[in-house]
Amino acid sequence: MNNRPPLRRSAPVETENDGIIEGRNAVIEALRAGVAIDKIFLLKGERDSALGHIASTAREKGIVVVDADRRKLDNMSRTHSHQGVIAQAAVREYASVDDILAAARDKDEPPLIVVCDELSDPHNLGAVIRTADAAGAHGVIIPKRRSAGLTAVVAKTSAGAVAHVPVARVANLPTVLKELKEAGVWVFGTAMDGSTSLYHADLKGPAAIVIGSEGEGMGRLVGESCDFTVSIPMFGKINSLNASAAAAVLLYEAVRQRTGN
Repeated sequence: MNNRPPLRRSAPVETENDGIIEGRNAVIEALRAGVAIDKIFLLKGERDSALGHIASTAREKGIVVVDADRRKLDNMSRTHSHQGVIAQAAVREYASVDDILAAARDKDEPPLIVVCDELSDPHNLGAVIRTADAAGAHGVIIPKRRSAGLTAVVAKTSAGAVAHVPVARVANLPTVLKELKEAGVWVFGTAMDGSTSLYHADLKGPAAIVIGSEGEGMGRLVGESCDFTVSIPMFGKINSLNASAAAAVLLYEAVRQRTGN
């Protein structure tokens, strides 16, 4: 495993602050100061030297850079003078998958990991992180793109659990799932037509639970990377659960099995 320094957190984000940093000088200074940044939004088609410098510096630091039209930037702006760039601060620095596995090893427990496949709703991601903390999961993994990140909204919805649960952000989920399997972790994907009923799934050993996106569920490549697909029994008129509710059901079934209750 990598010998990584302790995780750093950004400056505290107050609950009334949505973590928006706007304007060229402000964003450049945040990058220079090492503030944890979730994403940077740049005005589409505008590439002068200052914006080009921001984009290249952000990418060197592994920060997601998103092209945005002026209307989106105007809607995000709090000062109405964004100058073509807005950064969204992360409430803490991201962990690595190695950090998550190390957290399980330090507790002498089989890993219990939640993998979120493109959860774009920050309230859903925050709720998943909150439940992961309550259930004693060792970490959460999210993709870099098409996913909510560790923003102030996520932090607030998690009720502060983001301070306790390592969250890793990765470029390629199928590759990471393959690496987890090579490390001895079984991968359980949630699906309405899953081949294994929840109560027949063995979640006592090292397990990664994959939660699909709100609208589409798991992507094809992610689904193909799972060892098992698990279905939650549904007895009403609605045939699926909210993503964070599905995560809670599977996590607490894992807790039940692991504690012998």
